[in-house]
Amino acid sequence: MTFDSSRWRDVTTRAALIACLAVAFVLYTGFLDGNPGVSSMAWAERPWHLFANALPGLLLASLLLVLTRRAWLSFGVAFMLQGAVLAVSAIKMKNLGSPLLPADFRMIEQLKNGGLHLLGGYLPSDPLPYLAILATIALIVALARYEPPLFARRTHGRRLVTGLAVAGLFGTLLAGVPAWTAMYGKDRLGMQPWSAASNADLNGVVTNIMQFRLMGAGKARKPDAAEATRFIADADGDLRAHMASAATNARQTPDIVVVQSESFFDPAIVKGLDDQVFAPNLHRLAAQGSAGRLHVPTYGGGTIRTEFEVLTGLSLRYFPTMQFPYLQMHAGVVPGMVRTLRSHGYETIAVHGNDAAFWNRTTAFRTLGFDRFVSQPDFPKGFRRDGEYMADSAMTDEIMAQLKDSGPPRLVFAISMEAHGPYDKSINIDEKERDAIDVPDRLSASAKLQVRNYIYHMRHADAELGRLAELLKQRERPTLLLFYGDHLPALTEAFDTLGFVDGGDMLTQTVPYLLIDAHADGPAPTHGDLASWMLPGRLLEQAGVHDDAYFALTQVMAPRLATLTNSLGEQPAIEDPMLKYADISMGNIAMLRMKRKLDPLVAQYMTVGASTVAHQPGDEEAQAAAGAEN
Repeated sequence: MTFDSSRWRDVTTRAALIACLAVAFVLYTGFLDGNPGVSSMAWAERPWHLFANALPGLLLASLLLVLTRRAWLSFGVAFMLQGAVLAVSAIKMKNLGSPLLPADFRMIEQLKNGGLHLLGGYLPSDPLPYLAILATIALIVALARYEPPLFARRTHGRRLVTGLAVAGLFGTLLAGVPAWTAMYGKDRLGMQPWSAASNADLNGVVTNIMQFRLMGAGKARKPDAAEATRFIADADGDLRAHMASAATNARQTPDIVVVQSESFFDPAIVKGLDDQVFAPNLHRLAAQGSAGRLHVPTYGGGTIRTEFEVLTGLSLRYFPTMQFPYLQMHAGVVPGMVRTLRSHGYETIAVHGNDAAFWNRTTAFRTLGFDRFVSQPDFPKGFRRDGEYMADSAMTDEIMAQLKDSGPPRLVFAISMEAHGPYDKSINIDEKERDAIDVPDRLSASAKLQVRNYIYHMRHADAELGRLAELLKQRERPTLLLFYGDHLPALTEAFDTLGFVDGGDMLTQTVPYLLIDAHADGPAPTHGDLASWMLPGRLLEQAGVHDDAYFALTQVMAPRLATLTNSLGEQPAIEDPMLKYADISMGNIAMLRMKRKLDPLVAQYMTVGASTVAHQPGDEEAQAAAGAEN
């Protein structure tokens, strides 16, 4: 057999090309990622971290190479797709202080439900990135047309076997098969699960995604009913005393208005802004009603996280894999405040000046028990906009239109939009009013613009709070008003530059809540800090609804557990053994509640009919169940 030197030279050349492209892919991934732990300069000290961060892209490039037989084309497509992931992560990091995480990919399906307009506002306005994308696409098209194949079409099965092997590796990696922890586990790469941002800084964006994907795969926690029963028994005395005290509230049944105010907080908690009054109506009404600081499970976005906690009374702390609850609920009926009020004869209405399908709210609200959902198309034509979205004044008008002077009591749950980000645009606003807002000089020009735009809109929210409270006061029917912010705005650069008066981090800051009785004919106001999942229990008791033992238990535990809610994600272990016991036990209780298996454990505390779940009439119940399961 003669040695064919030209053939082996050709094979070596092709193998060298693939190897060079792979090395370049790894190094350029580190460069584009931008995090110091996986930068190209860290190759000598942390080669495994750079390789792990680039591996999903390398597997994709390898699979494309087997399919197309073109090396430059395959690596080019893989790098463009990986570059898109890294770019989206950078945008999220800039606005929300958190990198891309596995659950964020669920947002892709929301782009058709009004999400493209909402999320598209965060894309850069500079044309250069888009020109670069077009140039890259043009190059890929040229490669697809003119690049010669690297190997023959027919390879006697070797190409098929290789393709299946690479597809298997790539598929199991994306699926989060636990075997991949051998490569991405914290013992090999290190991990900071309590901070996705710090972990990405250490290991890179792609590795961060894979580590959180593997951490959540196949680890669904099951509730421990026995431990939940023991905890309820331990709390028996406090629970009975609390429910007995709440039962003394025999007030006239009120209408209830809940306003979830977009990104609302008091900027006076920020250094450099603490000498100004931004929310005079909030402070005036807080002195008259129940008020305090509210710990919420999200920062800068993710409204439905706070919204879910308020509507259900369930802490997302106990459902760590449920990042976007309305996209991940699989029960046909979810218990919560809405169904409890329906069982007491309330008509329940949700109001939101945006696309009803965004965040899957249409299905989610049926699952939660709302009778009607009034969304943007249902508002009067020509409603007022302020900025890019519906003005808070238009929402106030719609709230009042939904309240009647006769008939059953009503719950109106309203979600505002005016103060939604991004805050770097000046569309449809009073620029003279905006520019008169005083902000610290040490902020950059772009940060000043964002802070001014935000304060411009939050002042309108405060003004509408005052107007709504006055309108409700003038009604003949008694009315409760619950007002709260869903999260801090995504003013990340300004917060990093200025800091907070309390010295804390932006991910641990609170938003305000306010509960006022328009006619002051209910229980005396109370003040204190709460977590968002504790709000419905407080509201129901103020309304005279006091026969749900779960909501009563949230009030008993509120002083101990409220501060555990924040937007840090998974956190370091709790050191206090009693607090840890209470936290774990409430987690078991919350999971049983979600599965509708808690009632037998608390039946002794309930009056007749208290455990009844209000059903939607006719076909709507079946539609709710079917919609939630899809």
